[in-house]
Amino acid sequence: MAVNVYATSGSTENLSRHEMLAWVNDCLQTRYTKIEDLCNGGAYCQFMDMLFPGCIALKKVKFNTKLEHEYINNFKVLQAAFKKMGVDKIVSVDRLVKGKFQDNFEFLQWFKKFFDANYGGQDYDALEARAGEEVGSSGKAKAGMGAPRGGGMSGMPKRSPASRPAANSRPAPRSIGRPAAHNGGGISADAQAQIEDLNTQIMEMKLTIEGLEKERDFYFGKLRDVEVLCQENDDGAPDGIKKDVLNILYATEDGFAVPDEEDGVPPPEEEY
Repeated sequence: MAVNVYATSGSTENLSRHEMLAWVNDCLQTRYTKIEDLCNGGAYCQFMDMLFPGCIALKKVKFNTKLEHEYINNFKVLQAAFKKMGVDKIVSVDRLVKGKFQDNFEFLQWFKKFFDANYGGQDYDALEARAGEEVGSSGKAKAGMGAPRGGGMSGMPKRSPASRPAANSRPAPRSIGRPAAHNGGGISADAQAQIEDLNTQIMEMKLTIEGLEKERDFYFGKLRDVEVLCQENDDGAPDGIKKDVLNILYATEDGFAVPDEEDGVPPPEEEY
């Protein structure tokens, strides 16, 4: 049976999204580029197969699906494995499958803590377990094509169950700077490390920008819906409520201006 864990702000490791993605990709030999990619549930199903061999029907999992109803099916497979192993975590499937960063990042943080408490150091060939299917950006099913990346085994550190909490507190490293040691006097190890660090920062900034853009579009869409509703119900809505809503929508701050009437959006009426 599994060891249950409970993630709180004080008990969760303070790992960045890049570190969490690196941990997932190292363990499962995948190519995920953002946290939102985990919303289909496939990665968690394979983690359960790694932790508790035989607890999950991995052949039922669709790793590269882009359909929400198949995301839900993957999470049903995961929940069945949770029940079988006595895991009492409540999975908010309806929120995870929407692909929002915050929901998926919080669940991944909990799962990392759960993994640390239950991983026993066993070898696991993730690529072979899913029949050679590449997962992540541009991932395609390649059943029967077996050459696993990185030597055939997942990038998990080997350790005994007794040393479980300490040995797995950080994600498996990707040996930054190692290629420079064998390049015959080319780029130095320090320069290689700086390049890797800059690439990491660029990736994190791209992920941050993408998340902010999604959040911006999400809230703009909601505001636009409210605006249209108010404009379409000029006669049906109470004047006071409509006026308050429009005042909120068109409230400005320094550097922002109310749209002109010629742009098709009327300004709010001033109260005296």
